[in-house]
Amino acid sequence: MQELKAAERKLAMLIDGDNAQHNLLTRIFEEASRYGEVTIRRAYGDWTEQNLANWRQPMLENAISPRHQWRYTTGKNATDSALIIDAMDILYSGTVQGFCIVSSDSDFTGLCTRIRESGLFVMGIGRKNTPEAFTKACNVFVYTENLTPTDDVKTTPAAPKADEAKPAAEVKTPGKAKPATIAKADTVKTPAKAKPGASQKALLNLLRRAFAISTQDDEGWVHLGALGNALQRIEPSFDSRTYEFKSLSLLIKSMPERVEVKGAKKTGTSTMYARMKDDSR
Repeated sequence: MQELKAAERKLAMLIDGDNAQHNLLTRIFEEASRYGEVTIRRAYGDWTEQNLANWRQPMLENAISPRHQWRYTTGKNATDSALIIDAMDILYSGTVQGFCIVSSDSDFTGLCTRIRESGLFVMGIGRKNTPEAFTKACNVFVYTENLTPTDDVKTTPAAPKADEAKPAAEVKTPGKAKPATIAKADTVKTPAKAKPGASQKALLNLLRRAFAISTQDDEGWVHLGALGNALQRIEPSFDSRTYEFKSLSLLIKSMPERVEVKGAKKTGTSTMYARMKDDSR
């Protein structure tokens, strides 16, 4: 099956109301829209429950259709089953070329696997504690933590010069210490570091694997777009925002000791290329 471009792909977004965040619905919808036109938008839950009362306005604002499902017993709800049944009906209808499942529940792992087996694109959106089996079953998986507005996401590589970082490290005060000032300087000056839980060593290993499966020229250069595709094929949950950078190009530029970069990313087509550094070069 020929792979469709995002602009040509129609998506069905199915939201697990018991396992998603209503305050992120707009950002979730915008994120899914990067991968296709979201033509089917449904959220599932027992809408008589008080804990789902705040969903009404966000669903109205994003034209999301509520699908009511009674809780038949305590401890285990029927929302998952209703979502899966609808997903299979949509799959067999042939009206979409992809799905976006919004949940952190591993119960949807089998559903995502089945969708991929049918040759359709499947995207997941959930929290960072989502089981790996679920994230790996998707073509793309986006953590909701990366959709939460923050002011500390880097827009430029934070690779300081040695003489710039030195004053912050050598601050000496004969009287009262100024921990807040020192902490702020450290935050600004520190080179690209992953957020807690995101291993820099694991990132480098992932990059090496992605370069290895990407089409390279005779000198080992890989187009940035091809590198990004390879990264998500290997790790569906890969996202430069996890490492506090808004784009892959900024993340790559922040690692000059490990990765070489040439070209530039302009509006429209990217002309940026990258390659891993090694001892032979």
